[in-house]
Amino acid sequence: MQNPVLYAVPMFAIVIAIEAAALRSDNRPGTGYVKQETRSSLLMGAGSLVFMFIFKLLTLLLFSFLWVELAPWHLPTDSWWTWVVLVVLVDLTWYCNHRFSHRVRIGWAGHRAHHSTETFNFSSAVRLKWNPWSEAIFWLPLPLLGFAPWAIYIVYGFNMIYQFFLHTELVGKLPRPVEFVFNTPAHHRIHHSRRREHLDKNYGGIFIIWDRMFGTVIDGDCYPEYGLYGNNHADDALLHIQYGEYARIVADIRRTSSWRQQLGYVFAPPGWRPTVGATKTSRGPSARWRDTSV
Repeated sequence: MQNPVLYAVPMFAIVIAIEAAALRSDNRPGTGYVKQETRSSLLMGAGSLVFMFIFKLLTLLLFSFLWVELAPWHLPTDSWWTWVVLVVLVDLTWYCNHRFSHRVRIGWAGHRAHHSTETFNFSSAVRLKWNPWSEAIFWLPLPLLGFAPWAIYIVYGFNMIYQFFLHTELVGKLPRPVEFVFNTPAHHRIHHSRRREHLDKNYGGIFIIWDRMFGTVIDGDCYPEYGLYGNNHADDALLHIQYGEYARIVADIRRTSSWRQQLGYVFAPPGWRPTVGATKTSRGPSARWRDTSV
């Protein structure tokens, strides 16, 4: 019940209002708040609180069982080092889950809702999915390592609060040591860019160091075009934004009787299509470059 994100909601509202007022004086094209997109983002954020509550309640039961019955030890929650290690591990699992959500179509089907806006501001941060199923897969090792389930959720909540402040064009590039270690608005603007050279980069949550370690980082400070490549339709109905890609996966599966192709439509990168007249198949080069069916 002690969800840090829930307590932060009033702060989010105040910061969004301040940013909206500040952007009114910005003459660059494409900046500011678009009424329909902002409305959709706020509704999606409100809905995500409900779905995340249900998700956390169910996974808390599973994680508690694993922690009590299978964990070889229980790490103390009154030691500072436990929290430091947990912050690092939660962010690493976030990187893994985030990368999965871009490079595997069934993961992208949920995450694409967050990238469906063509504006980039604090309201974009709350444009969240309503089906947070994949997080549990990547968090699963944490209770087995001895971390208390409630502590995992507390740290994840603060991780989400940090990421809220990445969604802005008002903050330029920060000092080099900060940019080297931490995820910043400059990094995250590139992550939300739909330029081909920016796609599937800068997955980190709090730390950008994971991207540096695994070769997915792009440094820079630019203000690109945002959203999905192709027909974006960011103002579509919320159910279409949230679940449209799942429907398209089902439709693709039903078009073929080949189990290899069916698995490809689910687990290959977004945009994957079987090569006609050949035994090999083609892989979509990026999560958003080939996402033109929106």
